[in-house]
Formats: sequence, C-alpha cells, structure tokens
Amino acid sequence: MTKTTVAGGRISRRTFLTASAATLAMPAILRNTRAYAEDMVIKVGHVSPRTGPLAGFGEADPYILGEIEKVFAGGIDNNGKLVKVEIIAKDSQSNPNRAAEVAAELILQDEVDIITAASTPDTTNPVADQAEVNEVPCVTTDCPWQPYFFGRNGDPATGFDWTYHFFWGLEDVIAAFLALWDQQGVAKTVGGLFPNDADGNAWGDAQVGFPPALDKAGFKLVDPGRYQPLNSDFTAQISAFKDAGCEIVTGNMIPPDFATFWGQAAQQGFNPKIVTIGKALLFPSVVDSLGDRANGLSSEIWWTPNHPFSSSLTGQSARELTNAYTEATGRPWTQPIGFKHALFEVVADVVKRADDLDDSSAIIDAIASTNLKTIVGPVEWTGTPVRNVTKTPLVAGQWQKGTDGFDLVICENETAPEIPVGGELKLIG
Repeated sequence: MTKTTVAGGRISRRTFLTASAATLAMPAILRNTRAYAEDMVIKVGHVSPRTGPLAGFGEADPYILGEIEKVFAGGIDNNGKLVKVEIIAKDSQSNPNRAAEVAAELILQDEVDIITAASTPDTTNPVADQAEVNEVPCVTTDCPWQPYFFGRNGDPATGFDWTYHFFWGLEDVIAAFLALWDQQGVAKTVGGLFPNDADGNAWGDAQVGFPPALDKAGFKLVDPGRYQPLNSDFTAQISAFKDAGCEIVTGNMIPPDFATFWGQAAQQGFNPKIVTIGKALLFPSVVDSLGDRANGLSSEIWWTPNHPFSSSLTGQSARELTNAYTEATGRPWTQPIGFKHALFEVVADVVKRADDLDDSSAIIDAIASTNLKTIVGPVEWTGTPVRNVTKTPLVAGQWQKGTDGFDLVICENETAPEIPVGGELKLIG
C-alpha cells in the first residue's frame, strides 16, 4: 500500500512540495485512504554509506536489515491494530550531497513515515536536515552529538522539531582517550590530525573540541591545521609532530587517510608510542589491511560483544548478536552492528506506542517519550545534553595481536564502569 500524502486530514509541508493544485483541492477524497485498507503499512526509510570511503560503517547493513525485516514480517501491534513495516534503504555513497538527495527521494517520492540514518555527520546531518524541513520524523545514530547538533546550527534553547539522535559526545571520547593515555606515563605532547569536514572541525574546535580539554589536562596539542579529506601527503603534519617530540597522535580520520598517514610515518621515521584515532580504526577490515603495523593502535569503543546489554526486539545479548552475524556472514563483528540494530529497536518501540500512526506529530511525540533498554544501552530523550540528543556509553581500547589475528581489547572503562575491561594499553614498538 502507498501512503496518502494527506494524513489524518492534516496537510504537511511535503504535501505542498509534491502535490499538484488539483490534488490539494480534493482532500476529502484522499483523507481516509488508509481506513479502507486491510492492513496499515508504515514505511521506514534508511540511509547509510554502503559504498565509498565510509563503507565500513554500512558493511553489516545487509545482514542487520535482513534480520530486522524477519522480525517485522509478522507486523507490529499498535494499540490493538496490526501494522506492517516496510524498510526502504538507500546508499549515501559516503557523500553528504548524495545523502541529502536520497533522503529527499525517500520523503517526497517513497513517502516514508519515519526516516532513519547512521554513520558520521556526512550521512546523519543531510538526512536530518531534509527531515526537518519536510516535517518527517527522523531518528539517527553513529555520529558524536556535537557534529550532529551544532553542525546543523542547532540552538540548545530550542532544539529541533522533527529530528532525534542517540550516540556519545566529544566530552565522552575526550575523557576516554585521556584515561587511556594516563595509564602509561608517556610525554604529554599530542599530535592532532583533524580533517576539514564536520567531524574534524568539531574534534579540533577551540571551544568544544580537543584543544581546551587537552590543555586543561596538562597536555600540549600540536595542531598543524585542517587537512583535506583523501589527502595524499602528510609530510607537513609528520614533520611538525617530530619537531615537537609528540609521543601521542590522535584525531578523527577516514580509513584511507589514516592508511596514508601511517605508511608515510614509517617511511619518515616517526614512531609515536600511542596512536589513538577515531573513526578509521573501528573496523577489523581496515586494521587487517595495515598488517603488523596495526598492532597497538587504539580507538574509541562504542560497542562490543562484551557489552552488558540485550535487544528489546529479539532478546539477544550483545555476544549472541555478534555470534549470529559472524556465523551468517563469515566476517568479523564490527561496532556499528549494535547501533544499527538499536536504531530499529527504537523504530519498533515508536510504532508500538504512537497514538495515531497517520499523524506525524504523534509519531514525534512517541519518539520524544522513548524510554527503552536497547542492545547499546538505554535510549531516553530527557533534554540532556540538549533536547534532541540522548547519550550512550563509551569506552576506549586497543587492537592487540593474538594467535588468530587482531583483537579489540577494552583497556579503559572510567567513563562507563558497567562495561568490563579486557586488558591494559601496551605502548607501540
């Protein structure tokens, strides 16, 4: 069934953008289309990077979405009514312009009732912006909340009306990194690698990013300035780090950029003792591609099989979900698996609780009132840190080489003590 553009008699903004004058002149004919259907169908759009430099974030999408569709196959009970859920997924191609384009298609052509997105501000922000302007309920994840909120010019006093997000923030990753580094007593001179993109500009921001936090903790940050993504030469950055005696390197990089930097660092004789990089080192495939030089690299950790949470949809523990994934795909687990699953836990919970699924405002009310225990932890929008954001726990750890390859070992849980530590940070070299 295709959803009518006039829901519950209320004409939305996207109706004006897509409907003809003749259509708008006949609301009485269109108003009750759903009332005569045998089954109500809720369309859920999803945007993520399946291809391009951010494809690691979407690597598990086919499996997770396939399993979610199985769970949804029997419908969802909404106040005594059986509701079918149709998921329409589109590839952002790791491009924010493409993300905005496919989000507009989902909203204006596919006429989704809820739109979701995941994986860095390059995807979450353009999708959320399209949802906000078209008044479509939206839930996103896999992006630190500051690039998501302030990157969209969010005002903490008012927030957004149609877009909600769950993930951790820069304050959490900074705290996790500092706790990780303090274990080994290395020189407190840190080289910063921040790209000229939404993530990099937020991480390197002089007010809310790493610079003030490192300064307060007694670290000296050497920041050579923003580099352009897909950079082919990090000589200037490496020279600056060597001259300053940096024993720690941090930043937020896409996998191709880190591979280039790390290879050139070896060629130019730069050997830091700790390398803690956000984004690039999340994925086993990237780590494996670096060979032996991946041993000892460290990163933030959003989610692992050892996290003490379970799915509200399937009852699976984190370990059971990752085991099912690896058995079905033959691939190692990746951190986005948990958050992609949790995204649809939230969708299912909202569909169950919404007072009127024909009314997008009622769907937003259900999102805002979410209080759900998910496989990545509690999701509840309470107005903290800002109206449209709720935070999930974050720890940090290290890729350590074992007998069967590299393992991601949690080495610091000061920021989330409910998540168990698996080992200690080891210096590189």
